[in-house]
Amino acid sequence: MTADIAAAKSALKHLEIDENPVSLRAKSRDFFWYSPVLKARLDHVVGDFAVAPNSEAEVIEILKACYAANVPVTTRGAGTGNYGQAMPLEGGCILHLKNMNRVKEILPGRVIVEPGCLLKDLDAQCIAHSGQELRMFSSTWATATIGGFIAGGSGGVGSCTWGSLRDLGNIIRLRVVTMEEEPRVLEFTGEELARVSHAYGTNGIITEIEMPLAPAYDWTGLFVTTDSFEKAAELGRDVAEEDGILIKLATVFEAPVAHDYFQRVKPHVSPGDHLVALMVAPHSMDAFETFLARREGAKLIYRSDDETGWDRTPGPVFEYGWNHTTLRALKVDPSITYLQVRYAFPDYLEKIAQIRAKFPEDCLQHLEVLREGGKVMYAGLTLVKFTSEERLDEIIAYHEDIGAMVFNPHRYTLEEGGRQTVDDRQLRFKQEADPRGLLNPGKMIAWDDPDWDYSRMYAYPKLQAAE
Repeated sequence: MTADIAAAKSALKHLEIDENPVSLRAKSRDFFWYSPVLKARLDHVVGDFAVAPNSEAEVIEILKACYAANVPVTTRGAGTGNYGQAMPLEGGCILHLKNMNRVKEILPGRVIVEPGCLLKDLDAQCIAHSGQELRMFSSTWATATIGGFIAGGSGGVGSCTWGSLRDLGNIIRLRVVTMEEEPRVLEFTGEELARVSHAYGTNGIITEIEMPLAPAYDWTGLFVTTDSFEKAAELGRDVAEEDGILIKLATVFEAPVAHDYFQRVKPHVSPGDHLVALMVAPHSMDAFETFLARREGAKLIYRSDDETGWDRTPGPVFEYGWNHTTLRALKVDPSITYLQVRYAFPDYLEKIAQIRAKFPEDCLQHLEVLREGGKVMYAGLTLVKFTSEERLDEIIAYHEDIGAMVFNPHRYTLEEGGRQTVDDRQLRFKQEADPRGLLNPGKMIAWDDPDWDYSRMYAYPKLQAAE
């Protein structure tokens, strides 16, 4: 059965449909171009039409019409993801959730919200309502949606205290619509959450989210320089282990990242300065200053509550970390790309030292403190000088050989971007909830080719042909 695009559009013509080639191309893309590997393969991908529902009832109507016409559906938030998660590899319908942006209820310690709500708007409403905020958010907080964060993210600003999104308690409940002849509405909690969190919308459409909240603070953004990389990495680790100092961010940048790529920071650092960016709760600043005074070679150069000496404010400190680091580097040097690495407790500093010794010309360290199982560790969003796919694969292979797990941002499938294994919970739910495989096709290898051996990059056989 072939896709009948015309039939789907006709059935949905009373809804907000977009067929404009320019805007449709924009709605078909995310930040996949961070990767030269993906840019070469996905640059031409575009949907056939986009539709923006206003309610769960309209989501059900769209999925029912597309199922009847055998039209693929790729869910879209703000498109701030980095590896093609929200790109319609087979064309079809782009389900744009921008209109489903209502905050439904704010309660002590939790909020109920629709998936299209921007993270910044969600925080603003929770702060205004009761002085609460999200526990964690992506560095694209100003432009990303909560639904996109759940479906495509794994952690972010706040993970140094609260862990990752998949850790118990960091998502409370998800409401999901299936892609069947008669779509069903299901509610997931507990173990069931893993079925659809970080599944790229391959096995259900999230229509409502219940998230935990924490007390909101006017966080103090800080930049600290050190005279060695080791001191910077130890500082990030040690402040996260000071349980009485409340932080929301601890990020380490190897020299000369701050000097070469952070234009507003550059006048205040030398090429040899290693940088640590932090967000500290105001009531913890006295303790942090005491902590810092005990550390030789560490110097506080910026605090957001006292911008003396800075002609131009650097802006929010978190917009230098996580995926924003790569974006800032790319603006200066287009040959830069990146890796996503998990340096697990307890020997993470030793593994990072091995990588630095092995690839001094290829890699610059960018580290994010996070917690996993209550233990402090580092996530690496390593800046890589891209020369060839072959060299990139060599760098990845060495990381894996020494036990530094790479979540590969140069792949567009769930399995290759993660642990190169099938998530049976997600596969089983797709078999139940998307029997024709119409939701975000091409992103789940286990559905397309159960015998795939991961020895080479997966190429989706129905990938839209380049013109």
